[in-house]
Formats: sequence, structure tokens, C-alpha cells
Amino acid sequence: MPEWIEVLLRSFFIIAGLFFITKILGKKQLSKLSFFEYIVGITIGDIAGTLSIDINMAISHGVTSILVWSAVLMLLNVLSLRSQKFRSLVEGDATVFIKDGKVMEDNLKKENYTTDELLEQLRKKNVFSMADVEFAVLESGGDLSVLLKKQNQPVTPQDLNLQLEPVKEPQTVIMDGKILDEPLANAGLNRGWLKSELEKIGVTYENVFLAQVDSDGQLTVDLFDDKIKTPSPITKPLMLASIKKCQADLEMYALATDSASVRQMYARDAEKLNKMLETLKPFLKY
Repeated sequence: MPEWIEVLLRSFFIIAGLFFITKILGKKQLSKLSFFEYIVGITIGDIAGTLSIDINMAISHGVTSILVWSAVLMLLNVLSLRSQKFRSLVEGDATVFIKDGKVMEDNLKKENYTTDELLEQLRKKNVFSMADVEFAVLESGGDLSVLLKKQNQPVTPQDLNLQLEPVKEPQTVIMDGKILDEPLANAGLNRGWLKSELEKIGVTYENVFLAQVDSDGQLTVDLFDDKIKTPSPITKPLMLASIKKCQADLEMYALATDSASVRQMYARDAEKLNKMLETLKPFLKY
């Protein structure tokens, strides 16, 4: 057998084997590596690369070595799940860098972290002033987690005493010019509604690359032709405008009538709508 064919076959089977091993080890290995997992990954990659091109190396020896390294890693994962002490030994513990707004210099030295590196990591979290940080910890995977001081944290609806409805994931109802009936049904909608919404913006579903419906029933569309601009969803602005018009009409009726009792009724209803508007504005602005 020609050498290049043997190398080709070796490479193919090794790729398939590594893919199978990766699936067994799980998705965690793709996002977060401990020190030992990092070493195992490099070692298995080196063995696999050597095994695929070195035809003098017995493939059974290389496969055995890869399986041993993988088995050891899987064993460590099982032991880590069952023992917190063992998990700390293998994966390491988080290290506090900032506590109560003060930098822990000894912990920086322990992790061989310079002040410049700490500031760089803070900037990656969109924190440009050390004075804004209440607590920061270096996770075992190398990421820096940051908690801002209370006065520097973003305002939330809870801070404003706003009661919001739960937000559901957007449903993709058109993909590559094809209507997807199952997501439409999940959103409680149908093709008739979808085509009606598309007619409002003057497009057909065949020209739509991607369309999604959010939890409020608003349709967002992206066309194949990027030069064509589609209008933003108008369901919420239209509702807000309609309520404002009703409120303005009531005020006008109150001014136009000669009856005191009717004028009071219109003024009272206009005031109720005005209060409702103030409540709904945060929800109806797009």
C-alpha cells in the first residue's frame, strides 16, 4: 500500500476516533478546561498527530495510549463529581482579587497576576474604574467575575417597581425563504397572520432570509437583498399612538361640551387614560 494512502487512512480513523472520544467527554471540555484537562488535550493531540503521519509507529500502540489518557480523564471527571476536595485539587479554587472594593495584593502575587493584567481583565468586562468594583474573583477556569458596587449597577425593572411579563424565546417562523409551521404554532399564530404582517411591509415570504416573532407578537424580518431596508416592528408604537389619540379625543370632548356632568366624565376618563399611558410607556416603546 502506498505510504500516502496509509497516512490518509490513519488520519481519517484518528479524526473519527477523536470525535467519538470528545462526544463521550462532553461539552464541558469545549468551554472550560482544568489544568489537567489542558495537559491531556495537548498530549492526545500530539499522539494523534504523530500516529497519523508516522507509519513506523504501530497504530495499536498509539490508540492504546490515547484510550489510556482519555480513560484517566473520564475517571478524574467522575471523582470530581463525587468529591469536592478532589475537585478542588484537580480544577483548583477561585481566587478573590477584589473584596469590599479593595485589591487583594497577596492573592494577585499568588496567581502571578500583575496590576496591568487585572485592569485589562476589568476592561474586558466594560469596567474602566477600579472604584466601581465591589468584588472580583478569578475563577478556576481563568475568567474574571466582577460584581459592581450597588450604585454602579444597571437599573433593573425591579428597582423601578415594574412588574414585567415573562419573556419567551423568539420563534423563527421563516428561514431561507421557507415558512416554518411548528414555530408559528408555538407562538399561537398561523400562516394567515404571517402573510398579513408581510403584506404590511410589502414583502413576500420567498424574499425573506430570516423572520422571527418575539413574545409580544412583533415580527422582525431580514431579507435576502441587504440593500432593501425593512421598517421596524410597529405593533407596540401603533398601540401607544392609539391610546394617546383616545386620551386626546377625550380631552377635546371635555372642552367642547356645555354639560358640566359630561365634561367631568370626559375629564375623568382622560385622566384615567393618562395614568394608564404612564404605566404602559416602558412596555410599548420599541
